[in-house]
Amino acid sequence: MQERMMHRAKELLETGRVTRVLGWRQGDFANLTQPAFFTTTEQLDNLVYNEFCAANLSKYLIANAQQDGVTLVFLKPCDTYSFNLLLKEQRIIREQVYVIGVTCNGKADFESDEELLERCRVCTKTEHLVYDELIGQTDATREANDRFKQVLELEAEDSDARYAFWQAELSRCIRCNACRNICPSCHCKSCVFDNNKYDVQQKANATSFEEQMFHIIRAYHVAGRCTDCGECSRACPQKIKLELLNRKFIKDINEFYGEYQAGADLTTLAPLASFDAHNDKEVGDLC
Repeated sequence: MQERMMHRAKELLETGRVTRVLGWRQGDFANLTQPAFFTTTEQLDNLVYNEFCAANLSKYLIANAQQDGVTLVFLKPCDTYSFNLLLKEQRIIREQVYVIGVTCNGKADFESDEELLERCRVCTKTEHLVYDELIGQTDATREANDRFKQVLELEAEDSDARYAFWQAELSRCIRCNACRNICPSCHCKSCVFDNNKYDVQQKANATSFEEQMFHIIRAYHVAGRCTDCGECSRACPQKIKLELLNRKFIKDINEFYGEYQAGADLTTLAPLASFDAHNDKEVGDLC
């Protein structure tokens, strides 16, 4: 797979069809890879694709939209949902991107190379929604666990237990902003938490309210737009279960407004972005 990707990328770069390639390269350790841009065929000798290439490359295309030329990007099936979201919200330009869809049957947790990432164990996204060409084929028959199982277990607890659970999770936050920076749905050009006028830019939380405020505001910001790519939890150095918080919103939106998958198409408005004060339909019919 890696050799086929490298060969095709070199062909497209040599012919001038693309200007640069966005893929993965080896990190400092064997079980770590990192997103990288390649601009020459020699650099492409460092392209890797293995069980640790979990990073969703879609968001890296936002800054790329300011450059000339066409960028080749390798996207896994789940990544194409984020790609569609960014297209819909006009943060990337389709004509500037050449998409090659690549096989993915789940990525390994870099801390335990024998286990899949939690997001991969519940993933059902086996088809690429957008591509210019495909390399390989994802196993469409693989079974996934119920992604709302943990949400339901937490909902079954009383309010004190739920509060204690999230207080314990969020108290570990060091405000590194990794979750925000990696999230495809968090792409504001100017983030409210980068505003030092009201002291919200600080890293250390003076009270438990401040550590809750950051994550609650961010969760509401991506509600209805989260594609459930799981990058927030993967990037978090404190292993906070942020994808569980986002899935709670996804589950509630599905129940209140009808089934909705962010990034599934380029036309359907997100339920929380399609409110009509004059619409007298039942809540379940709104989306």
